[in-house]
Amino acid sequence: MNKTPVDIDQEAILLFHDLAEQRDNYVHNDEKAGFTVSSEFRHRFFSLLDMLNLRLIDDRDNFFGYFLFQADRDLRFQLDSPTGTTFKNGRYTLYFNPYLFLQLTAEQMESAVKHEVLHILSLHPLRTKDLKKRFSPLAVDLAMDIVVNTYLAPLPSDAVTLAVVNLQYGLSMPLFESLEYYAEEIQCALNKRPKTDAFTDMKSGEAFFSERFNIEHSHDIWEESDDIDEKTLVEFTKKAVDGARKSKPNAYLASLMAALDRAVSDRPWYEYLKKVVRTVTANYKKTTTRRNRRQPERLDLRGELRNKKAAVTIALDISGSIGDTEFRQAMEQVLQIVKTSDHDLTIIECDNEIRRIYHIEDLTDLQERFPKRGGTAFAPVIEYCNAHKPDILLFFTDGKGEEKLPVPPKGYPILWLLTGKDGILSLKKPYGKIKKLQSAEPQDAPFDFDAVEKGGFSMANQERTRDLSEYIRG
Repeated sequence: MNKTPVDIDQEAILLFHDLAEQRDNYVHNDEKAGFTVSSEFRHRFFSLLDMLNLRLIDDRDNFFGYFLFQADRDLRFQLDSPTGTTFKNGRYTLYFNPYLFLQLTAEQMESAVKHEVLHILSLHPLRTKDLKKRFSPLAVDLAMDIVVNTYLAPLPSDAVTLAVVNLQYGLSMPLFESLEYYAEEIQCALNKRPKTDAFTDMKSGEAFFSERFNIEHSHDIWEESDDIDEKTLVEFTKKAVDGARKSKPNAYLASLMAALDRAVSDRPWYEYLKKVVRTVTANYKKTTTRRNRRQPERLDLRGELRNKKAAVTIALDISGSIGDTEFRQAMEQVLQIVKTSDHDLTIIECDNEIRRIYHIEDLTDLQERFPKRGGTAFAPVIEYCNAHKPDILLFFTDGKGEEKLPVPPKGYPILWLLTGKDGILSLKKPYGKIKKLQSAEPQDAPFDFDAVEKGGFSMANQERTRDLSEYIRG
């Protein structure tokens, strides 16, 4: 371990001089084609990355090494930072600008790799999409780097840190605030300054070759990533993170991983229902009774009406542990989701058989619960739904029923909402999604959380942020 840093530093110096010579020859010869390096240089550079990778894997926080090991790697001389990241074809690619990267020490190279991984783990490429609608790219880029660089050392001399930004803009922002907080504070400062400042004055080199760090364009490469939905990106990110977990991470990494886990697995049950209802009611049918909205003067064109109601069947296991208040709150959520759509809500009260079926339009239609009788059986409700074909079945139960359904559900999704302490469904094959029922306010906005404290370098606290599930829309 003691030998590796020397080897990397020495090889980096030799590679940098080789690269500078190749660049000078390119400029001197006034080449018209894009700049490329020799195959020998590429081989030596990626060999150096392999040495760095082994060094990271041997580190106490080996998560970063294993993450780099499973990611693709490539060169990008136009990068305005030593490293950059894209997400394509279900994989992350880490790009390196050798001209900037090779000027770093081995320890700074490690920090550069960790810098990219922390951006990914914090879902910054996703979170900044909305932020850049409210704040300038410079404010957002500075805020992002403040957040991740707080946990890294050593850093290059031109790295963006909280101390540097506070000094540059006359601010007194504290440590461990959220990305959103920093972006807003910096934007307020930017609005009070002349358009030109120390950060925006930085100029890159020629188009084919960036020779200087430029914070304002350091994350532009994210725009090259595949245009996929937020949920898919988070799931792929979690998969990459899971593949890199080989030992117990420090507390800060553990808190980020836990937040990512929640973003994938703990999407509120009502978000799933919302998605189903939206899908069902999105279809239209042609009608001659309504004029075309875009061309109302054209009487020969048919208008459109929503094609069908959202048929939602709600099974309530009256032998289970769900209380009246808890069930009523869940119904508030359901009614809020379907209130803007044409819908049909059916309540089935059941234990070992169906005891009562009725329809509701609002909370006043909820009836006093049928008296509890037998145990729990899921099959009667499934058989009913197979005959009536709802768009979705919500089954409120403590989960203690059969292990196997005699007849599987046909043509509709099931959302099992488990109550009680155990939260385990007895079915070996559930034929649907399983969620633990949690109380929630009847509104779309998710609740905030403050993640746990962490240890390690400068980790007495951490970024205050909302649950990452906020950044996933169904």
